[in-house]
Amino acid sequence: MDKKIIFAVAGSGKTTHIVNCLSKNKQSLIVTYTIGNYENLRCKISKKFGGAWPENITLMTYFTFLYRFCYKPFLADIYNARGIIFEPNKNRYAKQSNLDYYMTSNRYIFSNRLSLLLEKADVLEDIKNRIAKYFDEFIIDEIQDISGRDFTFLEGIMDANVNMLFVGDFYQHTFDTSRDGNVNSSLFDCRAAYEARFTSKGLIPDNKTLTNSWRCSRNVCDYVRDVLGIHISSHRSNADMTSVEYVTDVTRIDSILKDEKIIKLHYQNSVKFGIGHKNWGATKGEDHYNDVCVMLNKTTAAKRVAGKLHELPQSTKNKLYVAITRARNNVYFINE
Repeated sequence: MDKKIIFAVAGSGKTTHIVNCLSKNKQSLIVTYTIGNYENLRCKISKKFGGAWPENITLMTYFTFLYRFCYKPFLADIYNARGIIFEPNKNRYAKQSNLDYYMTSNRYIFSNRLSLLLEKADVLEDIKNRIAKYFDEFIIDEIQDISGRDFTFLEGIMDANVNMLFVGDFYQHTFDTSRDGNVNSSLFDCRAAYEARFTSKGLIPDNKTLTNSWRCSRNVCDYVRDVLGIHISSHRSNADMTSVEYVTDVTRIDSILKDEKIIKLHYQNSVKFGIGHKNWGATKGEDHYNDVCVMLNKTTAAKRVAGKLHELPQSTKNKLYVAITRARNNVYFINE
């Protein structure tokens, strides 16, 4: 079996690479977490095959896969769940052997416990066999979104007798499929340790195919690499240079803030600034911005002055990386 994980960078064409791998000659199951990624894949797959959806390709969001493909065929008649509830179980002290650890009183499964329920119900072998029965390949886009107990579940099915392709950007981990106490809480603390979790299950890491960005210019990539310590390069030529600029002039700041064509990105609480403002991490997957204005909160502004942006907490650095790499052209930094 061909099992591979591709470690990509922002704007390198992750979704395009997946779509290019598809054909009408094999049965493919594609899973992704966010609705935005789902829609992006759906549009690109449909376009590739002339507007008609190919019957041999199945595209699912992660929890649709977990509930409809994995839970319902094997456990629906046993637990009679009515669906999934996307909030944590407030009963932290319930025992894993008790049903109320997994479900509400009106029989909705807690999203962060569904994968554990599948494991405890001993249906992982059935799930692996079902994947292999219906599909030639199992693909996950934005693999870095799979977290918590869901990552443990994924490890449990990685040896299914089917080709696997996982694609993602470790440093664009800004969403979690689930969180449940300390389970896999350190999963994204170390890039090397994260990769080792896959190689230990027989997946071959690819750190070359998608390491150059089509979106970001060379000097934007240089900035990210030199200042944040995240390795990213650009496909674009040296002649196609743009600016990465820290702006202090009040007149220029006012001009940038008033320019509706420039998106303003904040660490958090962007909603209070109105239209044209978003949070850093919320723009992951968006690819239509030319110039970007990154608003620096006090902590990040101080780190920038000290030349220590690379020392930001991993989750904060990831979100800043996402914000900077939305830009096709210029990046402006302004103190919030």
